[in-house]
Amino acid sequence: MFSQLADKLQDVFKDLRGHGSISETNVSDAMREVRMALLEADVDYNVAKSFIARVKEKALGEEVLRSVTPGQQIVKIFHDELTALLGGDASPLNLEKPARILVVGLNGAGKTTSSAKLAGWLKKQGRAPLLIACDLHRPAAIEQLATLAKQVGVPVFTPQPGETDVIRVAKQALEWAQAQTGNVQIFDTAGRQEIDAALIEEIKGLKNFLQPQETLLVADAATGQQAVSVATHFNDALQITGLVLTKLDGDARGGAALSMREVTRQPIKFAGVGEKLDQFEPFYPERLAGRILGMGDVLSLVEKAAEAIDEEEAARMEEKLRTASFDFNDFLAQFKMIRKLGPLENILGMLPGMSSLKGFSVDEKQLKRVEAMVLSMTRQERERPDILNARRRQRIARGSGTSVTEVNDLIQRFGQMRKMMKNMGKFKKMIMAQAPRNGMSAGMPGMPKF
Repeated sequence: MFSQLADKLQDVFKDLRGHGSISETNVSDAMREVRMALLEADVDYNVAKSFIARVKEKALGEEVLRSVTPGQQIVKIFHDELTALLGGDASPLNLEKPARILVVGLNGAGKTTSSAKLAGWLKKQGRAPLLIACDLHRPAAIEQLATLAKQVGVPVFTPQPGETDVIRVAKQALEWAQAQTGNVQIFDTAGRQEIDAALIEEIKGLKNFLQPQETLLVADAATGQQAVSVATHFNDALQITGLVLTKLDGDARGGAALSMREVTRQPIKFAGVGEKLDQFEPFYPERLAGRILGMGDVLSLVEKAAEAIDEEEAARMEEKLRTASFDFNDFLAQFKMIRKLGPLENILGMLPGMSSLKGFSVDEKQLKRVEAMVLSMTRQERERPDILNARRRQRIARGSGTSVTEVNDLIQRFGQMRKMMKNMGKFKKMIMAQAPRNGMSAGMPGMPKF
């Protein structure tokens, strides 16, 4: 996400940091490069222009130009302004009773999927969401919502086939909701390929009837310059309360995120970061600004890890690593646990400095080949890698669609890892044995833990 913009900005600021002193010319040249980077990332021209003006004014202040590290100061100013442009602090949902959320947007933006993802996210937060299908123009959308609702384990209301009156559907849905135990109602509405009067009037009527606490506009982050027009039209007609950006994982430019927040003055509340139903997260402006500037996003990484990794399993694995009893079954379990965190390239991009590495990428295909090789082993072979003779390796290669050379390489690397862990365990025992003789406490501060 934002990889194209991030690469160019990091190049500009790397150059700025290299100057011992900075002049107005240096700042102007840098801001020109930044403006071009923003425009190439599909940020609206007026948004980019006003943003650059604010940054430049602060960057040319006397306290910055005379400071010991003016380059760093300008990066800090840019980070703060970028955070403000993205919305400042994270904005939570208003879930006061009756807690109704109206989801709007154009066809293809991801309204129905985002409605289900939002329901799944709310369920994880301890809420009891209800999904309600109000798209009467596309029967497929009703079927899709029902299917997704089943996958996330949330009750769903679907209208009668052939129903055309959206207000009547909403009334029936509210009656249905009273009989449920849910406490948040999510209404998935109709869209069009483009904005038209009929669409807007239908949604306005539905909003006036429901009086929702939240009206969320779902928008495709890859829409580019059209994003501003879409956001402006929906906001003028419906007074939206927030934005949900989809496909942020696949768009290298992402300028829509910057533009829509600025023109609507409404917060980006959620972001879709993948196709899976759990790849949906609250939008944190400061964290994203840090990622764009190569500062990483360790907080999000820790949250993802805490959600995906089982503490007991992690402790068991640590013990197996220490005693060198780690086998290919454990390797596969760890592999799957890490994959739960999401695409590895996204995960590593959350580490400070990683996104600025040129040619930085993770070969997902190669990771799948590794997994296929392990899955092609028998249970006995996974538990006892030492029995993997030439004949067995040939069978594994055929079963996984790989070469014997790749299988040999995997087994060799695995053996090296086990040997390293075994040596670390021996080293710890040696240190612990020497500790009493030298008058050291076994638990003294600074003693390495393996």
